[in-house]
Amino acid sequence: MASAAHGHTPAAWTGVVISFVGFCVAGVAMIMPSVVLTIAGLAVVLIGGVVGKAMSMAGMGKQPSKHFAPASSEERAAVTAA
Repeated sequence: MASAAHGHTPAAWTGVVISFVGFCVAGVAMIMPSVVLTIAGLAVVLIGGVVGKAMSMAGMGKQPSKHFAPASSEERAAVTAA
């Protein structure tokens, strides 16, 4: 699994760190009953996902492999028929 470099990109790390901070804020806000802070923490979690996806789309995510070629429609038909 380590050879696939799954998640070892700036986009993934940034999205996870922002989401982790949001989870921490929401967790603390649940202990000290603050609905506003809980919602703010959950909003930060969502923002982390949006930032990670935006960074990935900007080219900071996992790049396609040079050794992978998408299957043609004939190859897909042969696999599904078998």
